[in-house]
Amino acid sequence: MLRIRLMRIGKKKKPYYRVVVTPSQNPRSGKCVEIVGQYNPITDPAQIQFNEERVLHWLRTGAQPTDTVQHLLKITGVWEKFQAGAPSEGTASAN
Repeated sequence: MLRIRLMRIGKKKKPYYRVVVTPSQNPRSGKCVEIVGQYNPITDPAQIQFNEERVLHWLRTGAQPTDTVQHLLKITGVWEKFQAGAPSEGTASAN
């Protein structure tokens, strides 16, 4: 199962994260399939960047975001785009 989660790359006491798609068995900072965003919690306000097209692609193919990544997706509005697209795809396949 694929997960969309954070990979820490920052220094000690200065966290900086990449948002990555990776198999759920891999360690936090192990190999990843694709880098789809960045998150810097140190700045005020926190910097959050996503490649929306790729995130939506992975969500539609079944990748599950962690709770933290899902919260970040809601903040940026990507999660709402995914939710808006999901029912129309589900009804199209049901017909």
